[in-house]
Amino acid sequence: MSTTDLAIVILAAGKGTRMKSDKPKVLHEIAGKPMLKILLDQLEQLNAARTIVVTAPDMDDVKAIAAPHRIAIQAAQNGTGDAVKVALPELEGFSGNVLILLGDEPFVPMNVLIEMAAHPYPTAMGLIPPDPTGLGRMIMNEEGTLDAIVEDKDCDEQQREIYVCNAGNYCVPSDKLKSWIEQIGSNNAQGEYYLTDMVEIAKNEGAPFDVFTIPVDHVWGINDRVQLAEHENVYQEMMRDQFLRAGVSMVDPDSVWFHHDTRLAVGVHIEPNVFFGPGVIVEEGVHIKAFCHFEGAHIRKNSVVGPFARLRPGSEIGEDVKIGNFVEVKKSNIGDGAKISHLAYVGDCEMGRDVNFSCGAITVNYDGFEKFKTVIGDGALVGSNVSLVAPVTIGKGAFLAAGSTITEDIPDDALGIGRSNGKAVEGWARNFRARKKKA
Repeated sequence: MSTTDLAIVILAAGKGTRMKSDKPKVLHEIAGKPMLKILLDQLEQLNAARTIVVTAPDMDDVKAIAAPHRIAIQAAQNGTGDAVKVALPELEGFSGNVLILLGDEPFVPMNVLIEMAAHPYPTAMGLIPPDPTGLGRMIMNEEGTLDAIVEDKDCDEQQREIYVCNAGNYCVPSDKLKSWIEQIGSNNAQGEYYLTDMVEIAKNEGAPFDVFTIPVDHVWGINDRVQLAEHENVYQEMMRDQFLRAGVSMVDPDSVWFHHDTRLAVGVHIEPNVFFGPGVIVEEGVHIKAFCHFEGAHIRKNSVVGPFARLRPGSEIGEDVKIGNFVEVKKSNIGDGAKISHLAYVGDCEMGRDVNFSCGAITVNYDGFEKFKTVIGDGALVGSNVSLVAPVTIGKGAFLAAGSTITEDIPDDALGIGRSNGKAVEGWARNFRARKKKA
């Protein structure tokens, strides 16, 4: 099939009422990616001559996601038949098959769409779901072609026993589509134009639909947040399987969650309860311990992170680095071989190679109005409970004494110390206890 033989119409005008959201339905995300974008990216495989996304007025965010594809505006939501009708002007001059898809079905199988797109006759996609409740039934004749689609609420007892349901996707010759769409009426309880009526119109003209049937093990389509969550689970399972087969090891895959753009190299080992947000890259041999949260971070080869570590956007972790428990890093470059083993905060920092950043140490990077930078040279040792008040530079090989508050730059190989003078009052504790006992 050449690229001139196929056009795609995606129905994406749903307002997300059942989502209880002001966001258009097709912009709700799965693994951080709008469901419409998931579908559009998959459809690139079809090399269609044109793709038209039907949306509603004032849905500029949908138009942005759909770019650079064509847009058709459905002024009022008068049903799926009406939605296809408003796309017809964008099909002017096109000759071939027109694939009609729903924007809230991001996991439609591409192998079936490829077959439908190349089929010489009208086709509809049927599915065998685990639970057919709410789905229209495909009424087929003895020849195996489609006679009608009956909505779930209109089925009689015998029709409810039919296990092949309507997936909502069709492929129709362009020279027939306009005629069939224009014949669809609104004589129904909702007063809307249903695309399913096209099946009976085609049959009456001697052009019955062939059905491509697929089994599915999850809910079909996304209409509310329950179904959105189920699709999230399906997508996560797909990503886990891909990573495992690519050489990533996970102790408990079901407890690891990915963003759609997560990049993991061969040999990465992940312990349970790890969350990857957007923009995370993990290189070969990294060991991620349990209960970590990452976003916008790049972890280089053979580093160990966690448990209970958080890497925020802008975290660049070098090779052979150790980021330990209850450590948070933000917008910082951590040099190769550095160790931040526990209970520390590093923000807006340039940390050199082989630095030892001890327990309880922090960079004080914010004055309530602006962020300031801390620079730590190679081989420096930052003692426990040190506060580095930025902007400040610590030289190579410098030592910072435990408990210090550092407000001035420290030269290479120097000792930085900033403590108040302490004293011991002999017998104070004994006398205090005696007073309390007497009281």
